[in-house]
Amino acid sequence: MVRILCEYGLEFKYCDGFTHDWCTVLPALELVNKISIHSSTNQTPAILEKGWNPKLPQDSLRKELVGIHPTASSFKGILDKTRKHAVRCMEDSFAYAKDKWDKSHAIPDFKVRDLVLVSTIDFNNIKGCKNLKDSFAEPFFIKALHGENAVEVELSKELSNKHPTSQVSLIKLYKSSDAEKFPLSNKVPKVIPLIESSEI
Repeated sequence: MVRILCEYGLEFKYCDGFTHDWCTVLPALELVNKISIHSSTNQTPAILEKGWNPKLPQDSLRKELVGIHPTASSFKGILDKTRKHAVRCMEDSFAYAKDKWDKSHAIPDFKVRDLVLVSTIDFNNIKGCKNLKDSFAEPFFIKALHGENAVEVELSKELSNKHPTSQVSLIKLYKSSDAEKFPLSNKVPKVIPLIESSEI
């Protein structure tokens, strides 16, 4: 988050009327990052790391005070504006990612016992040159469906070291070739017996 906010540093600097160096805002950004509640843990990074949240400058300001130090007031304003800017950036990022996902994502219609091809991009136990290996290993039966984004297949003995569950983006349905147009594609080649030297 700090890196994202640094990219908008000049915009933040000029549009809000501050003349300070952008690097002086980094401590405020670190505080914002430490006390922001994470979406998955519902806790702040400071709680998870240290067990307590750091005390912010505005917590020490008393509203009934008449005279507030200009530096403290300026830092509080910077911190509040930085928080609003960070929240707006994250909301825009989440909305963009969700919109992009909704437009490009299609729910697959895989079923149990369907024949599918599994991508070999994550296969590390295939011998030989990686550039010459097949893009997909074929074919396997679907053993189980784990939600909408994961499929478990029945792997062969040669690929038993590979985890049987893969994401749907690495799987596609197997389509057998037409026997009339490609009569040799589905035939298994015959094994030629070895000729002993005494028979020559």
